[in-house]
Amino acid sequence: MKDIVDPLSRRAFLKTGATLAGGIVAAGMPLSQAIWAAEGKVLKARSTIDPKTFDPGFYNYSHEVDVMDCIYSKLTRYKPGSEWGWELEAAEKIEQVDPTHIRFRLKKGIKFTGGHGELTARDVKFSFERVIKNNSPVKVDWGSLDHVDVEDDYTGVIVLKSPFVPLWMVSLPFAVGHIVSEDAVIKATKDGGTFGTKPPAFSGPYVLADWKPKQYVVLARNPEWSGPKPGFDEIRILPIEDAKAAERAYQAGDVDFTSISLDSLATFKNNPPVDTKVEEYQTLNFNWLGMNLDHPKLKDVNVRKAIQWAINVPQILDAAYSGQAAPATGIIPPGIVGHRDKGLVPPEGDVEKAKEFLKKAGVADLALAIDCTNDSTYSTIAQTVQAQLSQIGISLEINLQDPGSFWTLGMESEGERWKDLQLILTDYGALPDPYYMTSWFVQAQVGIWNWERFRSERYDQLAGEAVTIDDPNVRAKLYHEMQDLMEDSGAYRFLTHRGEPIVYRATRMQAVTRPDGYPLYPDFMAV
Repeated sequence: MKDIVDPLSRRAFLKTGATLAGGIVAAGMPLSQAIWAAEGKVLKARSTIDPKTFDPGFYNYSHEVDVMDCIYSKLTRYKPGSEWGWELEAAEKIEQVDPTHIRFRLKKGIKFTGGHGELTARDVKFSFERVIKNNSPVKVDWGSLDHVDVEDDYTGVIVLKSPFVPLWMVSLPFAVGHIVSEDAVIKATKDGGTFGTKPPAFSGPYVLADWKPKQYVVLARNPEWSGPKPGFDEIRILPIEDAKAAERAYQAGDVDFTSISLDSLATFKNNPPVDTKVEEYQTLNFNWLGMNLDHPKLKDVNVRKAIQWAINVPQILDAAYSGQAAPATGIIPPGIVGHRDKGLVPPEGDVEKAKEFLKKAGVADLALAIDCTNDSTYSTIAQTVQAQLSQIGISLEINLQDPGSFWTLGMESEGERWKDLQLILTDYGALPDPYYMTSWFVQAQVGIWNWERFRSERYDQLAGEAVTIDDPNVRAKLYHEMQDLMEDSGAYRFLTHRGEPIVYRATRMQAVTRPDGYPLYPDFMAV
């Protein structure tokens, strides 16, 4: 987080107001405020996180990708609307030649800023292959990618080592599908490694004009963009982690677009603020309580199963989401291939059965700790779990973490804190293919994103097989078994996929989202 983007002079990007901005700066107002004072139509949106990177090959969070969608180009993108699908973006044409070859042809005239030339097939090759070459933590998004063959400036072939069905709904339209400038990145990093928070060139409808950690991201129109004109002159994204704080910010007029908490949904629907539209979406997110299999107190499967059965999920959802969220049956949500109708442990659990498992383990007066982010929802979940576990004689200490600290707890690369982890409340964003939900729990992810340190040869075998199969019914059976293996290990108690209500100023904008409610900022239109 020490790297901060050098603020670009947005006077070069705005076609109006430059003289006024210069006069205000001369009078002593900070540059960012001066430019904001001189702009036209502005979209003020809330993000749940503070970006840690603007490098698509090394992203951490979906909300970072919301920014990347504005400043880079991809071959394809998610279709806006209520049904999951993809459509062409930088590609003029793309087709599956055979199970391991995908040929694409680029649109002409897409330019990188900073004099780095036109976007070509060489940039596509460089962008996709660097994720694998640099052993990025998110290289799993590219699955079996081997390399990209360049046929000419605009045509290339993506070559896979083996069939990889999720390429169409994960790899290409999401983060690692963004195309960066080979020339710009090589000059900025020398070896093509990550550029972190300092993008060396842009090719999307917006550029990163300013960024202040924990304060804001400012995007301004890209004057070299040749595609459809974006709807706003500027987008300001404010990181507000807590949903209740975001709701207050919306009501105060500080943001014009935000998700809201489920327990506030009824209030917003029954008595919405002036000019506000409320929309509800089903997320692909999944949250769960995990247990570190390598911690001495949790090595006995009977202890883990006692915790699983002691947890009453509907009680948790009533407390944290005012009953507006449904219990999860696994990590794959409804509507996605591999969703289970029911899990191995019923949502309500069974306290007496939990006590039996604890007795079988020969454990009494067990003291454990649970780690989670410090927002109001997860604090409530942790407190409810604390009360439930007390019914079987387990005392639970709650460790509330700042998100910046929490999201490195289980990473071996960040030191040995992972050894102290016991229980963890986690929430992952997801994409519309079961590969994305399940890929984080293979053995290769232990110490990276597999914080439960779950290891199963059978799970890994099924994971490798499932991505090669086109038939959704056959795929589904494999993903059902994978979730059974996770749950049977005792390391997971699945909680919910929850909904994603959003609110926005209907008199100022037409909001455009994916089917799960995530914003597609380049498509937002000012009213």
